[in-house]
Amino acid sequence: MTASPALGKQFDEVDPRASDQQPRRSRAGRRRRVIASTTLLTVVGLLLANAASVNWQSARATGDSILHLDGGDINVSQDGPRDAPALVLIHGLGASTEWWKSIVPTLATSHRVIRIDLLGHGRSAKPAGGGYAVPQQGRRVGQALDQLGIEQAIVIGHSTGGYVATALAEHRGDLVTGLALINTGPRLDAFISDGPVGKLVFVPVLGQLLWRLRTDGILRRGLSTAFAPGFHVPQQLVDDTRSMTYHALTATSRASDDYLTQRQLPDRLTSLGKPLLVIFGELDQRWRSSSAAAYRRVAGAKVELMPGVGHSPMLEDPTQTTGLLLTFFSSVSGGQ
Repeated sequence: MTASPALGKQFDEVDPRASDQQPRRSRAGRRRRVIASTTLLTVVGLLLANAASVNWQSARATGDSILHLDGGDINVSQDGPRDAPALVLIHGLGASTEWWKSIVPTLATSHRVIRIDLLGHGRSAKPAGGGYAVPQQGRRVGQALDQLGIEQAIVIGHSTGGYVATALAEHRGDLVTGLALINTGPRLDAFISDGPVGKLVFVPVLGQLLWRLRTDGILRRGLSTAFAPGFHVPQQLVDDTRSMTYHALTATSRASDDYLTQRQLPDRLTSLGKPLLVIFGELDQRWRSSSAAAYRRVAGAKVELMPGVGHSPMLEDPTQTTGLLLTFFSSVSGGQ
């Protein structure tokens, strides 16, 4: 059977390259589809990775936030897993959340670490009126923890922050499961000195004038008693003290004295019956380290003296300080 002339003409008129174009078009189409599929899979993968990252981040309690409370806003810093056991770190006079930075990374691997700037300090409000009494500060910390959804926590206080931690436990025994006090003087007669600069700051009129004229050098000399002799005071700590108002500084100091005058700290802690760790640097220039023995009359209290360290062990020897704290946390958790 032969093909018709018309059909033959059709075949004759076909471009001889046509037989190659169809496979080429098919191959090009397949390449486009492969590229599109690969791109889609890559985008989906990135979206899933981002979602996983967001989920991981949301599972961690990180960053700073301002909590709006009666009497003044409070700055809070958080680190570590959100669902881990909570630790609350409370700084001392003239300090801020920055004073804890050396020990936070280790603590935050296994705990939700919450640092609070007390009223008058750091990035918290500095009202010209009241609110600085130790019990008020303690209640305010409790309110902040309520806002954060914290139901139970071990509370750690440094120096005058130890009084606020104790006041919090007095006010909210259900919230505080244990207390760790770092170089917190047990009674007023154990106080040594703030140093010559510190003494002048609290003299009426003269102190106000000195505060207005404060320089980094003056503040650094004043802060030198917060450490063992020879310790270099970081600029951040100088800035923390500089940021305070004169009223906030003196009102906080007087409030601590009033709190101890009303009742010595070991007596308060005995009444609470909470697990207690006391850490004291043997070279403390503000409080007699021998006064740490007063805490031994609190049933079950663990008292640790750190040689070669002054008033601020968490900055001077963060490794040993962290080790002592973690051992204490473990004992508190194991006893619950």
